[in-house]
Formats: sequence, structure tokens, C-alpha cells
Amino acid sequence: MKLRMLAAAAVLSMSFAGVAQADVKAVATATLKAPVAAKTKVVVAGAVYNCEGSTCISLAAPTRAVTVAGCKALVKKVGELTAFSNAVRAIEGDDLATCNAAAS
Repeated sequence: MKLRMLAAAAVLSMSFAGVAQADVKAVATATLKAPVAAKTKVVVAGAVYNCEGSTCISLAAPTRAVTVAGCKALVKKVGELTAFSNAVRAIEGDDLATCNAAAS
């Protein structure tokens, strides 16, 4: 009985470990429609973006940062985007249009 409880606890703890690792940090890049006037640091959706010219880069953005909600938060601070992505996802098409609507 103790062995079964131990095995069940091990399986349960492994499943939680997978959830904890789901929010991996990765590079996220945003291309701005209009360049920023000066180097700017912006914090949105758990990511710190360094913006210069027409590009904002976060070297350690959580994967949840590249969503329509994360895009809207960034757009409110730096203006409309022409591209927004990380290694897992790209915000494009209608999603990008919805995101950019938050700029006004």
C-alpha cells in the first residue's frame, strides 16, 4: 500500500513539474510601424522589451507574452506593430489587426 501511495505521489509531482516548465522564457520580437524616438524600455505581460528604432526585443519573455493580450499591452505603450512573435507563436492577420486597434 505504501509503495502505491509513493508511486502515485511521484506521478502527481511529475505532472506539476510539467506545468511549472510550460512558461518557458524565450526571445520575443516586435517590429514597430513607426520607430521610437529614443531607446526605450517597456515592461508588459511579464516581459521586458528594449526598443530601439523599429524593433523591440525581449530576451527572456514568457511564452504567454506573445498573445493578442500581450500584443495589445505592448501596442498601448509603443504604437502599432507590423510583426510580433517568438519561437513558438506569431501574431498575424486578424489577430495583429485586433492588437493594433488597441493603439488608438
